[in-house]
Amino acid sequence: MSTTPSPGPTAVPATDAVPLPTREPDAATLAQADAATLAQADAATLAQAAERAAGDLLAPPARHRLADVVPAPQQVQPDPTGDWVLPAEAVIVATADPAALAVAEQLAHLLRPATGYPLPVTDATTPEPAGGIALVLDDTVDLGAEGYRLDITTDGVRVTASTAAGLFYGVQTLRQLLPAAIESRDPVTERWALPGGTITDAPRFPYRGAMLDVARHFFAVEDVLRVVDHLARYKLNHLHLHLTDDQGWRIAVDSWPKLTTLGGTTEVGGGPGGHYTKADYTRIVTYAADRHITVVPEIDLPGHTNAALVAYPELAPDKIAPPPYTGTEVGFSYVDPADERTYDFVADVLGELAALTPGPWLHVGGDEAFKVKGEVYTGFVERVQRIVAGLGKTVVGWHQLAPAAHLDGRVLQWWGTNGEDPTTAEAVRRGARLIISPGNHAYLDMKYAPDTPIGHDWAGLIDVRKAYDWDPGTHVADVPTEAVLGVEAPLWTESVTSLADIELLLLPRLPAIAELGWSPRATHDWNGFRDRLAGHGPRWETAGITFHRAPEIPWSTTPAIPTQRNVPQTDTTKP
Repeated sequence: MSTTPSPGPTAVPATDAVPLPTREPDAATLAQADAATLAQADAATLAQAAERAAGDLLAPPARHRLADVVPAPQQVQPDPTGDWVLPAEAVIVATADPAALAVAEQLAHLLRPATGYPLPVTDATTPEPAGGIALVLDDTVDLGAEGYRLDITTDGVRVTASTAAGLFYGVQTLRQLLPAAIESRDPVTERWALPGGTITDAPRFPYRGAMLDVARHFFAVEDVLRVVDHLARYKLNHLHLHLTDDQGWRIAVDSWPKLTTLGGTTEVGGGPGGHYTKADYTRIVTYAADRHITVVPEIDLPGHTNAALVAYPELAPDKIAPPPYTGTEVGFSYVDPADERTYDFVADVLGELAALTPGPWLHVGGDEAFKVKGEVYTGFVERVQRIVAGLGKTVVGWHQLAPAAHLDGRVLQWWGTNGEDPTTAEAVRRGARLIISPGNHAYLDMKYAPDTPIGHDWAGLIDVRKAYDWDPGTHVADVPTEAVLGVEAPLWTESVTSLADIELLLLPRLPAIAELGWSPRATHDWNGFRDRLAGHGPRWETAGITFHRAPEIPWSTTPAIPTQRNVPQTDTTKP
């Protein structure tokens, strides 16, 4: 059943056809008849056909090798005889399942602007490419929860997966194999060729993420959604939002309304701050889920709480409201661990956040609580862990939680700069799993070089190679690879004030972290990665994305868009 109508070529009405004589026509009569018939054909269809023919004659073959993908695929089998060119009349056909059809509509939404093609989406019990693109949801294939197989032949493209997430990741690979001009928001003249062959792919780690600190500086919903798009492009599947800190409280809590009306009005440098309503937060969570990304919200406790204490001084140890804070120091604030009102606060806040968050994780921070020490600290953490478990969620915290008693499922996010960490290793032996975020490799707020205009250097300078050349599976001593849940790249925003700043620090290092999380260790190769990454510069430029032109990457200087063309726009509104 078709869900998007296909206009197809306009046929010449039979009643208007030029009659041919019954006798053998001469050359002049044939020429006259042909001219009359052509004059009645749809002009737009003829122009489109002529353009396709010219493109096939003049354009080079597929410019991207099948392996030119970031993150690097698990298995690649090129077929030089199997290149395929997307035709204007192509149809995207998906398994008759809402999740598969949603991915098909996303693919059409990605391809329509640059191609100018209608790319109707249809469904079928057994999808076949038939010269177009087929997305096949098949729970009998052995590809894992996020794996996919991409087959490109002269007959079309097939993406097969056992889940919608796998289909989505196959679509991201297909997107990268098309020419960089596919990122244009306007129609362009291009031969939309894909290199022939088969990719079979699945991730190394189940958790692959990035963190955005919206507490030090507040960022609008649209900026967060743009970050979600960057994560989706590189097959990352978690967005960690650092929602609270000394400088601002960013999520509405009905039972404690002053958290945002007072605590949300500041940020680093004295700006206006801001906060997300519950509707805003739900919009972010839903948008991310549509791209198979799980939001991990963080309420940092017991430290990093000055904004909460401004709003509710009864939570402070001395019950006196501190002044609002707009600086960048850490470790001076904390909620009173000896007051039962504190635990009412924690239960209310985490309860409302859990109700808004469909994902399994609640991040409770736990770092840099320098004034809450020893058994007082571990006692607080253990009680908060039980609150999270009581909400049906899995607790995540920075690795400073390690000394506290283990709770089933507990995850520690390790952000050290020295892989020798016996306390964390002991927590792992007691059952904890790790998300690996080393400050000197994965912290995206670190400068690339001394002259980077924004960012920090307390953990060192992190160029693209340093972001790429390490192994999450073996980075922390005495922690086995099977205890590593995955990898995450945090971006703290003390010096970051705009979307352009975010993108400058994310790119090109985010794809390096994404490859560490997705690709088999056997594919790890700096020279190969830098060459593959170089081809993404024109894509980002075409999409209007800010990025750092790292000197260690041989960026392509070929324009992504050869020629603009005038093609009637199709509806590219996301379904």
